[in-house]
Amino acid sequence: MSDASTTATIEDADTFDDYAESHDDPRFTDWLRERSEPAWSDAVDHRFTRELGAGTLDETVMAAYLTQDYAFVDTLVGVFGYAVGQAPTMAAKRRFVEFLDVVTDDEDAYFERSFDALAVPPENWQTPERTATTEAFIDLLLAAKEQGGYAETLAVLVPAEWIYRSWATREAEDRPEQFYLAEWIDLHANDDFVAFVTWLREQLDTVGPTLSPRRQQRVARLFQRTVAQEVAFFDAASNAV
Repeated sequence: MSDASTTATIEDADTFDDYAESHDDPRFTDWLRERSEPAWSDAVDHRFTRELGAGTLDETVMAAYLTQDYAFVDTLVGVFGYAVGQAPTMAAKRRFVEFLDVVTDDEDAYFERSFDALAVPPENWQTPERTATTEAFIDLLLAAKEQGGYAETLAVLVPAEWIYRSWATREAEDRPEQFYLAEWIDLHANDDFVAFVTWLREQLDTVGPTLSPRRQQRVARLFQRTVAQEVAFFDAASNAV
Protein backbone atom coordinates (compact mmCIF):
# COMPACT_ATOMS: atom_id res chain seq x y z
CA MET A 1 0.00 0.00 0.00
CA SER A 2 1.33 3.47 -0.90
CA ASP A 3 1.92 6.22 1.67
CA ALA A 4 -0.97 8.20 0.17
CA SER A 5 -3.33 5.23 0.55
CA THR A 6 -2.21 4.70 4.12
CA THR A 7 -2.85 8.36 4.95
CA ALA A 8 -6.29 8.24 3.36
CA THR A 9 -7.20 5.12 5.35
CA ILE A 10 -6.15 6.75 8.61
CA GLU A 11 -8.13 9.91 7.82
CA ASP A 12 -11.23 7.93 6.82
CA ALA A 13 -11.12 6.11 10.16
CA ASP A 14 -11.02 9.40 12.04
CA THR A 15 -14.75 10.05 11.93
CA PHE A 16 -17.01 12.03 14.18
CA ASP A 17 -18.39 8.72 15.50
CA ASP A 18 -14.87 7.82 16.67
CA TYR A 19 -14.62 11.20 18.38
CA ALA A 20 -18.06 10.89 19.97
CA GLU A 21 -17.22 7.56 21.56
CA SER A 22 -14.48 9.14 23.67
CA HIS A 23 -16.29 12.34 24.70
CA ASP A 24 -19.16 12.77 27.15
CA ASP A 25 -20.79 15.69 25.33
CA PRO A 26 -19.48 15.53 21.77
CA ARG A 27 -20.08 18.43 19.41
CA PHE A 28 -19.41 18.20 15.71
CA THR A 29 -17.88 21.69 15.69
CA ASP A 30 -15.53 20.81 18.55
CA TRP A 31 -14.35 17.82 16.50
CA LEU A 32 -13.73 20.11 13.53
CA ARG A 33 -11.91 22.69 15.63
CA GLU A 34 -9.64 20.13 17.25
CA ARG A 35 -8.79 18.67 13.84
CA SER A 36 -7.78 22.13 12.64
CA GLU A 37 -5.05 22.55 15.25
CA PRO A 38 -2.45 24.02 15.44
CA ALA A 39 -3.74 26.45 12.80
CA TRP A 40 -6.77 27.31 14.96
CA SER A 41 -4.59 28.52 17.83
CA ASP A 42 -2.27 30.25 15.35
CA ALA A 43 -5.23 32.28 14.06
CA VAL A 44 -6.80 33.16 17.42
CA ASP A 45 -3.44 33.99 19.03
CA HIS A 46 -1.91 35.62 15.97
CA ARG A 47 0.41 38.58 16.47
CA PHE A 48 -2.04 40.65 14.43
CA THR A 49 -4.93 40.04 16.86
CA ARG A 50 -2.72 40.58 19.91
CA GLU A 51 -1.33 43.87 18.62
CA LEU A 52 -4.80 45.01 17.55
CA GLY A 53 -6.13 44.37 21.04
CA ALA A 54 -3.16 46.10 22.66
CA GLY A 55 -3.55 49.16 20.43
CA THR A 56 0.00 48.76 19.09
CA LEU A 57 -0.93 47.64 15.58
CA ASP A 58 0.77 49.74 12.92
CA GLU A 59 -1.67 51.98 11.03
CA THR A 60 -0.27 50.78 7.72
CA VAL A 61 -0.96 47.18 8.72
CA MET A 62 -4.55 47.94 9.75
CA ALA A 63 -5.15 49.90 6.56
CA ALA A 64 -3.85 47.04 4.42
CA TYR A 65 -5.88 44.53 6.41
CA LEU A 66 -9.15 46.47 6.19
CA THR A 67 -8.69 47.10 2.47
CA GLN A 68 -8.33 43.39 1.77
CA ASP A 69 -11.08 42.47 4.23
CA TYR A 70 -13.45 44.89 2.51
CA ALA A 71 -12.66 43.18 -0.80
CA PHE A 72 -13.33 39.83 0.86
CA VAL A 73 -16.60 40.85 2.57
CA ASP A 74 -18.46 41.15 -0.73
CA THR A 75 -17.93 37.44 -1.39
CA LEU A 76 -18.66 36.55 2.24
CA VAL A 77 -22.00 38.36 2.02
CA GLY A 78 -22.79 36.39 -1.10
CA VAL A 79 -22.08 33.11 0.67
CA PHE A 80 -24.31 34.12 3.57
CA GLY A 81 -26.99 34.99 1.04
CA TYR A 82 -26.60 31.54 -0.45
CA ALA A 83 -26.99 30.06 3.03
CA VAL A 84 -30.36 31.80 3.29
CA GLY A 85 -31.61 29.66 0.42
CA GLN A 86 -30.07 26.49 1.85
CA ALA A 87 -31.29 26.96 5.43
CA PRO A 88 -33.84 24.27 6.39
CA THR A 89 -36.41 26.46 8.15
CA MET A 90 -37.86 29.95 7.85
CA ALA A 91 -36.50 30.76 11.31
CA ALA A 92 -32.99 29.85 10.17
CA LYS A 93 -33.37 31.90 6.98
CA ARG A 94 -34.47 34.87 9.07
CA ARG A 95 -31.41 34.54 11.30
CA PHE A 96 -29.08 34.75 8.31
CA VAL A 97 -30.97 37.74 6.91
CA GLU A 98 -30.70 39.58 10.24
CA PHE A 99 -26.94 39.01 10.27
CA LEU A 100 -26.65 40.27 6.70
CA ASP A 101 -28.39 43.48 7.77
CA VAL A 102 -25.62 44.11 10.29
CA VAL A 103 -22.81 43.36 7.82
CA THR A 104 -24.25 45.55 5.08
CA ASP A 105 -25.17 48.43 7.41
CA ASP A 106 -23.24 48.84 10.68
CA GLU A 107 -20.09 47.11 9.47
CA ASP A 108 -20.06 48.91 6.14
CA ALA A 109 -20.31 52.27 7.91
CA TYR A 110 -17.39 51.27 10.15
CA PHE A 111 -15.23 50.52 7.11
CA GLU A 112 -15.87 53.90 5.51
CA ARG A 113 -15.08 55.82 8.72
CA SER A 114 -11.94 53.76 9.28
CA PHE A 115 -10.66 54.24 5.74
CA ASP A 116 -11.09 57.98 6.20
CA ALA A 117 -9.25 57.97 9.53
CA LEU A 118 -6.43 55.86 8.11
CA ALA A 119 -6.15 58.07 5.02
CA VAL A 120 -6.91 55.27 2.59
CA PRO A 121 -7.82 56.85 -0.78
CA PRO A 122 -11.35 55.97 -1.97
CA GLU A 123 -10.06 54.27 -5.11
CA ASN A 124 -7.93 51.94 -2.98
CA TRP A 125 -10.88 50.48 -1.10
CA GLN A 126 -13.70 50.95 -3.61
CA THR A 127 -11.82 49.01 -6.30
CA PRO A 128 -9.07 47.27 -4.32
CA GLU A 129 -6.32 45.22 -5.86
CA ARG A 130 -6.74 41.82 -4.22
CA THR A 131 -3.68 40.04 -2.92
CA ALA A 132 -3.04 36.40 -3.78
CA THR A 133 -4.04 35.51 -0.21
CA THR A 134 -7.39 37.29 -0.55
CA GLU A 135 -8.02 35.64 -3.92
CA ALA A 136 -7.30 32.20 -2.45
CA PHE A 137 -9.72 32.82 0.42
CA ILE A 138 -12.42 34.00 -1.96
CA ASP A 139 -11.89 30.94 -4.17
CA LEU A 140 -12.35 28.69 -1.14
CA LEU A 141 -15.64 30.32 -0.17
CA LEU A 142 -16.97 30.10 -3.70
CA ALA A 143 -15.96 26.45 -4.02
CA ALA A 144 -17.77 25.57 -0.79
CA LYS A 145 -20.87 27.43 -1.95
CA GLU A 146 -20.97 26.00 -5.45
CA GLN A 147 -19.86 22.41 -4.88
CA GLY A 148 -21.66 21.41 -1.71
CA GLY A 149 -24.82 21.78 0.33
CA TYR A 150 -25.77 23.46 3.60
CA ALA A 151 -23.11 21.57 5.58
CA GLU A 152 -20.31 22.62 3.23
CA THR A 153 -21.44 26.26 3.34
CA LEU A 154 -21.49 26.14 7.13
CA ALA A 155 -18.04 24.52 7.09
CA VAL A 156 -16.50 27.78 5.86
CA LEU A 157 -18.83 30.24 7.60
CA VAL A 158 -18.51 28.75 11.08
CA PRO A 159 -14.71 28.96 11.43
CA ALA A 160 -14.56 32.35 9.71
CA GLU A 161 -16.90 33.86 12.32
CA TRP A 162 -15.93 31.68 15.28
CA ILE A 163 -12.26 32.66 15.07
CA TYR A 164 -13.21 36.34 15.17
CA ARG A 165 -15.50 35.83 18.14
CA SER A 166 -12.72 33.97 19.96
CA TRP A 167 -10.01 36.60 19.69
CA ALA A 168 -12.35 39.61 19.90
CA THR A 169 -14.04 38.48 23.12
CA ARG A 170 -10.57 37.94 24.58
CA GLU A 171 -9.59 41.53 23.76
CA ALA A 172 -12.92 43.16 24.66
CA GLU A 173 -12.18 43.81 28.32
CA ASP A 174 -9.33 46.28 27.66
CA ARG A 175 -10.15 47.97 24.37
CA PRO A 176 -7.59 50.15 22.58
CA GLU A 177 -8.11 53.90 22.21
CA GLN A 178 -8.16 54.02 18.41
CA PHE A 179 -11.79 53.73 17.31
CA TYR A 180 -10.92 51.70 14.21
CA LEU A 181 -9.36 49.06 16.47
CA ALA A 182 -11.86 49.26 19.34
CA GLU A 183 -14.94 49.13 17.11
CA TRP A 184 -13.54 46.22 15.10
CA ILE A 185 -13.36 44.34 18.39
CA ASP A 186 -16.86 45.50 19.34
CA LEU A 187 -18.33 44.27 16.06
CA HIS A 188 -17.14 40.75 16.88
CA ALA A 189 -17.57 40.67 20.65
CA ASN A 190 -21.04 42.11 21.21
CA ASP A 191 -23.87 39.96 22.56
CA ASP A 192 -25.68 39.69 19.23
CA PHE A 193 -22.62 38.51 17.34
CA VAL A 194 -21.66 36.05 20.08
CA ALA A 195 -25.20 34.65 20.02
CA PHE A 196 -25.15 34.41 16.22
CA VAL A 197 -21.90 32.43 16.21
CA THR A 198 -23.32 30.13 18.90
CA TRP A 199 -26.37 29.55 16.71
CA LEU A 200 -24.21 29.05 13.62
CA ARG A 201 -22.26 26.35 15.43
CA GLU A 202 -25.49 24.70 16.52
CA GLN A 203 -26.61 24.53 12.90
CA LEU A 204 -23.46 22.62 11.95
CA ASP A 205 -23.64 20.54 15.15
CA THR A 206 -27.11 19.43 14.05
CA VAL A 207 -26.40 18.58 10.43
CA GLY A 208 -22.83 17.29 10.79
CA PRO A 209 -23.52 13.98 12.58
CA THR A 210 -26.16 13.08 9.95
CA LEU A 211 -23.64 13.17 7.10
CA SER A 212 -21.91 10.13 5.66
CA PRO A 213 -18.30 9.61 6.85
CA ARG A 214 -17.02 10.66 3.42
CA ARG A 215 -18.98 13.91 3.53
CA GLN A 216 -17.89 14.54 7.10
CA GLN A 217 -14.31 14.37 5.86
CA ARG A 218 -15.11 16.88 3.09
CA VAL A 219 -16.64 19.25 5.64
CA ALA A 220 -13.60 18.80 7.88
CA ARG A 221 -11.23 19.65 5.02
CA LEU A 222 -13.20 22.81 4.20
CA PHE A 223 -13.15 23.82 7.86
CA GLN A 224 -9.40 23.22 8.09
CA ARG A 225 -8.69 25.13 4.88
CA THR A 226 -10.72 28.08 6.15
CA VAL A 227 -8.75 28.20 9.38
CA ALA A 228 -5.48 28.03 7.43
CA GLN A 229 -6.66 30.88 5.21
CA GLU A 230 -7.43 33.01 8.26
CA VAL A 231 -3.84 32.54 9.42
CA ALA A 232 -2.56 33.44 5.96
CA PHE A 233 -4.81 36.52 5.89
CA PHE A 234 -3.39 37.79 9.19
CA ASP A 235 0.14 36.95 8.02
CA ALA A 236 -0.31 38.95 4.83
CA ALA A 237 -1.58 41.99 6.73
CA SER A 238 1.22 41.80 9.28
CA ASN A 239 3.80 41.69 6.49
CA ALA A 240 2.39 44.82 4.83
CA VAL A 241 5.12 46.97 6.38
